[in-house]
Amino acid sequence: MRKILLLAFTFLCVQSIAFAQKDKDKNKEQGVMPFGEVARTDLELKNSAIDKNAEAEVIFETQEQEVNIFSGIGEVKLRVHRRLKIYNEKGLDEANVKISYIAKNGLQNVSKLEAQTYNLDASGNVVITKLDKKSMYTKKLDNYESEIIFAMPEVKVGSVIEFKYVLESREIYEMDYYFQEAIPVRYNRFRLDYPQEFQVATNFMTNQPYAEDKIEKGNRVVHNMSMTNLPGLKNEPYISCYKDYWQKVVIDFVRYYNPAININRSLKRQWPVLVRDLMEDEDFGVQVKKNIPRTSDLDAQLKTLDSDFDKMIAIHKYVKKNMVWDNMYSIWALEGVKSAWSGKKGNSGEINLILTNLLKEAGLKAYPILLSTRSNGAINTASPGYGQFNTVMAYVIIGDKIYVLDGTDQHTPSTLIPEKVMGTEGLVISKVDLDKNLSEQDWGWVTLWDPNQKYSARSHVTAKVTEAGAIDGEAFVDYFGYAKVKELNSWKDGQEKFVENHYTNAYHGISVKEFNASNMDKDSLPMSQKLKFTMPLNNSGDYSYFSVNLFCGLEKNPFIADQRVSDIFFGHNQTYTLSGTIFLPENYTLEELPKNTKMIMPDTSIIVSRVAQMSGNALQYRITLEYKRPAYGPDEYDYVWDFHKKMYAMLNEQIVLKKKS
Repeated sequence: MRKILLLAFTFLCVQSIAFAQKDKDKNKEQGVMPFGEVARTDLELKNSAIDKNAEAEVIFETQEQEVNIFSGIGEVKLRVHRRLKIYNEKGLDEANVKISYIAKNGLQNVSKLEAQTYNLDASGNVVITKLDKKSMYTKKLDNYESEIIFAMPEVKVGSVIEFKYVLESREIYEMDYYFQEAIPVRYNRFRLDYPQEFQVATNFMTNQPYAEDKIEKGNRVVHNMSMTNLPGLKNEPYISCYKDYWQKVVIDFVRYYNPAININRSLKRQWPVLVRDLMEDEDFGVQVKKNIPRTSDLDAQLKTLDSDFDKMIAIHKYVKKNMVWDNMYSIWALEGVKSAWSGKKGNSGEINLILTNLLKEAGLKAYPILLSTRSNGAINTASPGYGQFNTVMAYVIIGDKIYVLDGTDQHTPSTLIPEKVMGTEGLVISKVDLDKNLSEQDWGWVTLWDPNQKYSARSHVTAKVTEAGAIDGEAFVDYFGYAKVKELNSWKDGQEKFVENHYTNAYHGISVKEFNASNMDKDSLPMSQKLKFTMPLNNSGDYSYFSVNLFCGLEKNPFIADQRVSDIFFGHNQTYTLSGTIFLPENYTLEELPKNTKMIMPDTSIIVSRVAQMSGNALQYRITLEYKRPAYGPDEYDYVWDFHKKMYAMLNEQIVLKKKS
C-alpha cells in the first residue's frame, strides 16, 4: 500500500495555462530574477536588512506546482528555484544541499537540476562556478525515501548560491508549504496550478501579512501565495519544535467533481479508514502478527514471571538489549520485522513493531501507537494523513495504567513516557470495524501526559572554607526521572567526559579530586554521584565571595531575550533541591546572612524558596524549586521572563565573607 494520499482517477487530459505577463512584472518587483542573473547589489551586500546578525539569507524561493491528469493517473510537476546569500562562516552550512524524494516504485523523480555559485573577484568581476554533477550523489534513506546530496562549489563568505530542479510525482498529495525558515527570507512564493474540477482548500497558518491571488482561465486555476521579509526563526530555549511556529499554508485537495464523466468524489480520508488500512498494510499491521523466530530465551524467562507488569519490563529490556537502532525514524517496517530481527538492527518502526509483536504474543494488551516526536512537530488531528508521524512505539494497558515503550531508547525505563513524545498526542492503532460504534473500539487518540513523571535533581554539599581561600569538601548529586535519562545519555561518552562537562567546565577553577557514580542500570533508583572537590573563592581585598548554587544545572537563566514568538515547553514538571553546610574558618566573618525568601508565580505554577541559618561557624542552607506546569504561551512570556530574572538573581546571590583584621 502506498504511503501518501493517492488521488488517481479517470479524467480528461488538460493543459496548463501560461504565466501571465503581470506575474513576470511582479517577480521583477520582488527581486526574482531568472536563473543565472544575479544583482550586483546582492553580491556586495554585507548583512541582511531583516536581521543584521543573520549568517545567511534567502533572497528568494519560488515553487510552482502544476497538477495534471493523464490517462487516469495524477501527475504533479514541482519547479523549485532557490537563491541564497552567505554572510558569515556559520552560513556556509547552507551550501550543503539535500533534496528528498520518494524513490520507491519510481513514485518521484528529480530532474533538470542546475546549481551554481557567484562570487566577486579582486577586480569586482562576477565569477560563476557551476556545480559539477559528478560531485552529486544519491543516498538511500530506506526502501521508501532517498535524497540527492551535493555541496555548492567555491562557496565563501559573501557568495550567492542558487539552484533549481524539477520534482515529478505520479501522485497528488496534501502538503504544508513553509514560507519561513531558520534564516531570514526576503521573498517566498508558492504557485499552485490545477484543473478546475478539483476543490482545493488553503489554510494560512500565519501571524504576519501574506499576499495571494487566484486566476481562473478555461479549465485551470492558478493560485499564487507569497510572503516577504520574514525573520529567521530558530530554536528558542524550551521550544517544542520551531517549525510549528513558521509561517505556512496547508493545502488540501478536498474533492473532485466532473459532471461530464459523472464523478463526484471526496478526496479527504478519515482517520478510521486510515487506521483500518494501516492494520492491513504489509509494512505495518501485518508485521505485528508475524512470528518472531529464535526467542526461546525470552519465552523461558517469561514462564518464570507471574504479572503482566514484570512481563512487559522483561520484553522491553529484551528488545533493547538485542536490537540496535540505525538512528532512522519511521512508522514502517520496510525491511520486515523478521529481517530486522535477524540482522539485530532496524529503524524505529521495525524495532517498535517487533516490541509490540512480542508484547502481544505474551498475552499483554499492547498496540502500536503512531507519534510525532517533539522535534518533528505537532500533529494536526483535523487533517488525516500518515506523513505527520515520524515514529511508532508500543502502547500497553495494564489494569488502569498505560505505558509507552520505545525499543530504540536505551535509557528511558518502561515506567516513564519517553521524553521525546511526552506531552504530545498519539494515535493508537487497532482493528477498526466501520459498521460499529467507533468510540467503543480500541483505536483512537490519546494524550501522553503524566504530571507525576518529572525531571528531578538534588545536590547536597558539605564543605569548608579553607585558610587558603577555597571551598573544599564533598557533594552528593542525585538525578531522578527525566534528569536521570538525560544524564545517562551524557554518560555514554565516558566518566572523564562526563566530569569535564558537568563540573570542571561548568564551575570556574573547580578541581574534582574523587568521583564515582552508581545506579545507572537500576531503573527504580536515581543516578547517584559522589565527588570530592576544591573550588577557589572570588576575592576582592578583604572580601571573598561564593555561591551555593551548585551542581543542579541552575546557574544560567535560559530566558534572557526581551521577546519571544513561541510557546515555552519544558516537556515535564520539574523539581530541584539544593542543600548543604559550609563551615567558615575563624578568621572570616559572614558579612550578611542570606535572607529567607519565597517567590511564587502569579498562577502558583513556579515556586522557589530559600532558607539559610548560621549554626556556630556553619552556614546551613536549603533551596527548593518546583515547576508545576510544563507550558506557557508567548503572551505569558513577560511574567516568565520577570520571574526568572528575579529567581536567578536569588539563586546566584553571592555569600560575602570578610577577613577579620
